[in-house]
Amino acid sequence: MKKTIKLSNKSQSILSSVDKSELLGIVGMLQKKKIVVIGDVMLDVYIKGSVARISPEAPIPVVEINEKDTKMPGGAANVAANITALGGKASIIGTTGKDPAGRELVSELKKYNVDTRGMLALGDRPTTEKTRVIANTQQVVRIDREVKSALSNKQQDQVIRQAIKAIHDADGVIFEDYNKGLLTVKVIRKLVAYAKAKKKVITVDPKFHNFFEFKGVTVMKPNMKEMTEALGTEAVGESFETIGFKAMKRLQCQSLVLTRSEHGMTIFEKGMPSRTIPTVAREVYDVSGAGDTVIATLTLALTAGATLLQATALANYAAGIEVEKLGVATVSAEELTQRLLEEMNH
Repeated sequence: MKKTIKLSNKSQSILSSVDKSELLGIVGMLQKKKIVVIGDVMLDVYIKGSVARISPEAPIPVVEINEKDTKMPGGAANVAANITALGGKASIIGTTGKDPAGRELVSELKKYNVDTRGMLALGDRPTTEKTRVIANTQQVVRIDREVKSALSNKQQDQVIRQAIKAIHDADGVIFEDYNKGLLTVKVIRKLVAYAKAKKKVITVDPKFHNFFEFKGVTVMKPNMKEMTEALGTEAVGESFETIGFKAMKRLQCQSLVLTRSEHGMTIFEKGMPSRTIPTVAREVYDVSGAGDTVIATLTLALTAGATLLQATALANYAAGIEVEKLGVATVSAEELTQRLLEEMNH
């Protein structure tokens, strides 16, 4: 269902402090920046139809399929697709099964010009596949096929070797964790240490497990739920500002960007008060994939020399475009440029 968001006068004044012409310049500098995405890849499948009756077998809708299934890169694969859509160069480090879904995912990634040489096809687990059944634009059910257990030691070593090759000549590294077994403690520690030694921009989209293993990175980008779950009892009764700075201290990271749904994003940096950038979405159709768009845009902007405030503002505009689309989607450099020009002329 469509949801319209209106900006308050206070929000407008915060947004006006960010120079849109500078953001436009940064969009032009995203081209050709090389980003390595390391994380859990998946295939997103959309089955679309219509509902006209309830099943006589159970009190559930009968969905009559009326168009071809749509298959798209999901998870870390969608982050990589967003990077190339914005004009950057992306290589992906992840695993699939030796199955049709895995071959389909690699094929889809190649359509987005993502370098898939770091993808490993494993025989002992399936490709993570999320199938959404949509009726009359409303999601009815989601079916997940996946194995969440950690990769074997040998498989982890393979991932590390592939990632090190890719990181060597990259500008930035994104760790995209969905708790599907790829980002183990061993993988995280070895690759974060290597990327730091090579002085790369390192950003992380974390989940609950291994949250505090990502020490010393450039930017952590949790949402409110992920951060409070990771802190546990330390978060009880505390404001989101206090929780943010507590997480930063434990992570020893340079900065933290907390995504807060309709409340926008709050930036935490050492020695500075927190700053909140309000959401700029005009109409919200579907929030699926918005986080992927944020981390892709944020990382590209940082590698292009943007400040954290500029990078977050740009990511916010990109997310505002993404949520106006149905399903997991990418945002192009052209769309982002057009939105910024509209804002400047508003």
